[in-house]
Amino acid sequence: MSSSAPDRPDPTRPDAPSARPDDTVDATAAPAGEREAVEEPQDVTLLVDPTRVRRAPRYPVFLWMGALVGVVGGLGFATWLVGVTGSGASLMKPGVYITVVVLATTALCMGVAGLIAVLADRRSLRRR
Repeated sequence: MSSSAPDRPDPTRPDAPSARPDDTVDATAAPAGEREAVEEPQDVTLLVDPTRVRRAPRYPVFLWMGALVGVVGGLGFATWLVGVTGSGASLMKPGVYITVVVLATTALCMGVAGLIAVLADRRSLRRR
């Protein structure tokens, strides 16, 4: 079934608007008062000033790197200490000793890495 209203105006009718391109009105266009408020998209690189961008450190990356350095350094240090003490004979359980040393060095290195991240963050604020 077709509707009673036509989809397009009939150009043969005398009361129909003309089909010239300059007379057509875009239905999506804003009214005259609102046309000024519509902004065109701009290139972001033109809006961002590179001298004003803050380069903050990423804290999780610093902490993970500190943990990695702490584990590797702790394993090396603990195995060296176990070997120096006399082939581990004087220690009842050298595995527990190694675990404690690795955990301590990991915590220490994570703390140092966090401190370095905070100092880098403060330094980036001072340069502004």
